Amino acid sequence: MPDMQISISDVSLHNERVVTIRGWLTDKSGKGKLQFLKLRDGSGFIQATVFKPDVSEEDFELAKRLPQESSLEVTATVRADARAPGGFELNVQSLKLIALPTEEYPITPKEHGTEFLLDQRHLHLRHRKPWAMLRVRDTVQRAITDFFHSRGFLRFDAPFFMPTAVEGTTNLFEINLFDEEKAYLSQSGQLYAEAGAFAFGKVYTFGPTFRAEKSKTRRHLLEFWMIEPEVAFNDWQDNMTLQEDFVSSIVGRALEECASELELLERDVTKLAGAASGNFPRISYDEAIQLIDAAISSGNLPANVDADTQPVVWGDDFGAPHETIVGAHFDRPVMIHSYPAAIKAFYMQPQAHDPRLAACNDMIAPEGYGEIIGGSERIHDYELLKSRILEHDLPLEAFDWYLDLRKFGSVPHAGFGLGLERTVAWICGVPHLREVIPFPRMLTRMKP
Repeated sequence: MPDMQISISDVSLHNERVVTIRGWLTDKSGKGKLQFLKLRDGSGFIQATVFKPDVSEEDFELAKRLPQESSLEVTATVRADARAPGGFELNVQSLKLIALPTEEYPITPKEHGTEFLLDQRHLHLRHRKPWAMLRVRDTVQRAITDFFHSRGFLRFDAPFFMPTAVEGTTNLFEINLFDEEKAYLSQSGQLYAEAGAFAFGKVYTFGPTFRAEKSKTRRHLLEFWMIEPEVAFNDWQDNMTLQEDFVSSIVGRALEECASELELLERDVTKLAGAASGNFPRISYDEAIQLIDAAISSGNLPANVDADTQPVVWGDDFGAPHETIVGAHFDRPVMIHSYPAAIKAFYMQPQAHDPRLAACNDMIAPEGYGEIIGGSERIHDYELLKSRILEHDLPLEAFDWYLDLRKFGSVPHAGFGLGLERTVAWICGVPHLREVIPFPRMLTRMKP
């Protein structure tokens, strides 16, 4: 029977069988008649033991001289071993060299600095922790599309070139269109998703967005991915229910499918259990201020919040420390609703009982990860929306098509945006968004 070519991720299905695996050498050690090769193939990592009596002299000498990142084909017997990472290892029968590196590989098993690893991002992606994070990212992306399609949503692609801003132009990348007119890189697909919702009922956009914020914090990237559903006939309460179902679903999927990746990242998955079970608390802006003020006045602050953090004055937005304080009170995401309308975007519907408040919410992740969702019911009245556009000093002509949506069968509708990188960073338990996107774009980094 010929040897089976398999992936490392499938070795558990082939215990005691002879298989062939193609991959790369990540590290090795050896002494005497034994060489231990640590292999990866993109699907996982495994140790292959080369015992001199089991292989040809040529193959044993090849194993001894292989440098890191050599590509090779290994034929071996799969053996269950509880001591081995993943519970299996390979007993090698033969080796076939595919290619040797042409120079010394720059990322060795020793510790390297952050900037060095970012400079080598194109190679660092091969290593265990980036590999694990990006596999979690992939699982989350698949969970997102599965969730929405299971509920009858249509994926609706919004343009990346925008004629104006969704929420003002201060944080937008401006593009010169052939010296004739200006455009901007999209900061949100929301306005176009609203058009989609009036055509298809339930839609979502999913793609990169851009913010020209001169920020170096761990929560910011210049380019990041957003998921933005929009639903006709939903109000802001329906919107929060959808957000809870959505986030609990994708966290549950990550826990189910990425156990080995999260273990490699040393993530305490018990801290995600609450998020996977739903039942997210909902508190008002006023109640959030009370939590913040009580924590500051008592000095009972989370470890990552500065002692000189100032209380929030009603009418001010929350900063990262304030979100961290609120999030620390709960073992799962918390939804803060009913913000002052004056600090929110022009398109947010005012609440019927108090027009000073917007029919909106933010979802705050625990453990200091802050806002992962912002959402609201949208203004569906033509005259009110027109007046808000003018109040915000936005060019009315740029929104003529958006106002048209309110002329022909307008209905209440609501939606939200979830930041993919913030969500994946929280699920993985890593501190900086740059770690969970293949090639981060930041104020100080455009390479590779």
